[in-house]
Amino acid sequence: MVDRLVHSEANHRRIAIVEQCFGSNGQSLTKTGRVLVGEGVLTKMCRKKAKPRQFFLFNDILVYGNIVIDKRKYNKQHIVPLEDVKIQSLENDGPWKNGWQVISPKKSFAVYAASPTEKSEWMAHINKCIADLLANSNKRPATEHAAVWVPDSEAQTCMHCLKVKFTPIQRRHHCRKCGAVVCGGCSNKKFILSYQSDKPVRVCITCYEVLSNSVPDKDKSSMIRPDYESASASVWNSDEQLNDDDTASGGSADGGVSARGGMGTSDPIITPQPRYGSSDEEEDDIELPPGSLPESHPQFYDFGTTEVLIS
Repeated sequence: MVDRLVHSEANHRRIAIVEQCFGSNGQSLTKTGRVLVGEGVLTKMCRKKAKPRQFFLFNDILVYGNIVIDKRKYNKQHIVPLEDVKIQSLENDGPWKNGWQVISPKKSFAVYAASPTEKSEWMAHINKCIADLLANSNKRPATEHAAVWVPDSEAQTCMHCLKVKFTPIQRRHHCRKCGAVVCGGCSNKKFILSYQSDKPVRVCITCYEVLSNSVPDKDKSSMIRPDYESASASVWNSDEQLNDDDTASGGSADGGVSARGGMGTSDPIITPQPRYGSSDEEEDDIELPPGSLPESHPQFYDFGTTEVLIS
């Protein structure tokens, strides 16, 4: 069905409408062979809270953004290439139901659908797109993935030392390797995670020890950065501004993703729980309390429908 939709006028029209809804700040989504497979609203667990996001599933990328005017205008466009993605179902946890994790080398996060049926539909379509991409490109699935960040609200004390309580002065930090919320003293090291970025990023002292022990001595000087206390304050402050704050990150419509956001691996030291989120969202939009997931009514276009949800 996707092959049939590639050259259809309906597919071209849908993609053009999505581009219009993101406006001039969004990247072009038109590409030879690209098909809009489906769209709908999902609840995304962000660093500080759960928020509704409009998602667009293409046959090669997953796009989402903030909802400014429903079905009319979106901003903060994010693009995740599907060839590097794997998804993992989450068990229901109290009010948080029908969720799964979207995991990739650059960015990982949890999302929730409004019903088990919607969850099943989304996961089936995403998995089908991933399988088709890998089969057609002869590429192998990514082996290293970004950690899904623990939301700030899940940690009142440092998850590493279990002693430091977070306050307006004693701020939270996230380890880019495992996603844990840690204090400054327990995350005073930097390390280059090559699959994520060519710049050193903050990691907790446990992950730092594991990472540094895995690197040959001759390469350590290029991978490791000084302790927080001995490093330039301006350098560390700029790193926190880029990586710890809830800022928007874009990506390439051809498959690239910004290096901003959560960082880690597919084998985290601290196992993520269902409510874990990501670091890329701003604080100026809707917060969803537990048990109030939006009715999303997703639309998938690979079953012969010609309906366009956005008009």
